[in-house]
Amino acid sequence: MNDIFVALTAAAKSLFHPRILAIVLWPMIFALVLWGVLAWVFWADWLALLNHWMQPAELFLSQYDFTWLASMLTVIMLLLLITPLALTTALLIAAVVAMPMMVNHVARRDFPNLERRHGGTAMGSLWNALVAVGVFAALWLLTLPIWLLAGLGAVFSVLLMAYLNQRLFRYDALAEHASRAEFAAILEQSGGSLYALGLILALLHFIPVINLISPIYTGLAYIHFGLAKLRQLRNQTEGKTDETIA
Repeated sequence: MNDIFVALTAAAKSLFHPRILAIVLWPMIFALVLWGVLAWVFWADWLALLNHWMQPAELFLSQYDFTWLASMLTVIMLLLLITPLALTTALLIAAVVAMPMMVNHVARRDFPNLERRHGGTAMGSLWNALVAVGVFAALWLLTLPIWLLAGLGAVFSVLLMAYLNQRLFRYDALAEHASRAEFAAILEQSGGSLYALGLILALLHFIPVINLISPIYTGLAYIHFGLAKLRQLRNQTEGKTDETIA
């Protein structure tokens, strides 16, 4: 848990560097503008599609003069669809577009002696992002009806976002510096911590105003955590090598 706290603290310090401040808002702003425009253009079509999907529930509620409730549930369902899509888009932009610059920035300032072994590739980053978003979207659609139950909906939202955080950012945080064997070793040793870090950061995504900067902050936190774990792993490996030689 101490490693997670250190990563979150270091990420907060990195967040206020001018180079990071220059990009901190644009992933979320771009995502909100994109989905706002799409909602404005296709709102009626999306509502019609959801109304068709929820027609059995509407017929049932109409027997008890609750047709208005069916209409309200349709709007709520549409908002539940759009909100995570906007957030996922912002996280995807931060992971694929902004992470290389952030990795270079953090590595140069906080891990200058950490050797770059280039275990990851641009295609690997893209594939990782597609898998992360694909699994997240599938689970999100499967659990969407449960989201209408306020308590369970909130729990599933945070758990799914925690998965997306750790799956989306762990690869890019280490791709430049870790070898493939080192990346696998860190996942094996710190898989639980990576998810716990994602769980804490997931909570920030649902706090108004703070969620404007949370995608970039999440990336920074995973960079600090991953590179610190990599340095620790190499120190342990080098120590064992020295003992063997001695």
